[in-house]
Amino acid sequence: MKKLWVCVLWSVCVAPVFAQAHNDKELAEDAARHRAMAVAHEGAAKCLEVKKDEKVCVAELQAACKGLGIGKMCGMKHAH
Repeated sequence: MKKLWVCVLWSVCVAPVFAQAHNDKELAEDAARHRAMAVAHEGAAKCLEVKKDEKVCVAELQAACKGLGIGKMCGMKHAH
């Protein structure tokens, strides 16, 4: 019975969110945003490669990603 309720809740609450189709303009905007984030992350990688202080590289990444990604790390987090 519990599995039935999970299936019902999934189909009513969660599945419609994933089923939303994007129009061509939204897809193009998403692609452009991802490209801009990729450029920002490539800049951060180059910053680290030349052995700049990590705080400097993070600050540059945050500035380059302002308004693009979710959170302070341009939509990307990883462990250290």
